[in-house]
Amino acid sequence: MTREADFSKGLIPAIVQDHLTAKVLMQGYMNAEALKHTLDTGKVTFFSRSKNRLWTKGETSENYLEYISHSVDCDGDSLLIQARPAGPVCHTGSDTCWEEKNTGKVAFIRYLAEIIHDRKQNPTDGSYTASLFAKGINKVAQKVGEEAVELVIEAKDENKDLFLGEAADLLFHYLVLLEAKGIELDEVLDVLIKRHSA
Repeated sequence: MTREADFSKGLIPAIVQDHLTAKVLMQGYMNAEALKHTLDTGKVTFFSRSKNRLWTKGETSENYLEYISHSVDCDGDSLLIQARPAGPVCHTGSDTCWEEKNTGKVAFIRYLAEIIHDRKQNPTDGSYTASLFAKGINKVAQKVGEEAVELVIEAKDENKDLFLGEAADLLFHYLVLLEAKGIELDEVLDVLIKRHSA
């Protein structure tokens, strides 16, 4: 069951996180009307305490926050908003209100791994990923090998676009292989973390 936000005491904090980088971008306040407006328009909207009205982030700068999803904390009195920023978030021109750079899209890998997991659990006829799982572990492993060879070949040339395409293909098929083996990406990262700290 989805947890509902408790607006009975008025405004509640709404923390905005970039859905690709997982970087915390800003914090504002919402009431029930602000959340509804966010869901209706697809643009993150707060209740401004200084203006005493609804305020859509970006209404002046056009650096909107495109709403992706939200979750409610265990007490129902705080929101975590996943969004896609259209530009710098802070009024100072900084990427975040903490003057941090909003770089690194590694959170997308987790999102992609979740989609791959879903394709395995709920296969559909038109899904390329589901078709790989249907062919079995040998085919998935073979595909990783093929993509690795193609990446090595492109590494010798100077075509950046082709190299990036092959690198993306290898990463995708590697994630499929991990799912086929029932291994979480975090398990691989744990090995790297252990090696790094040794």
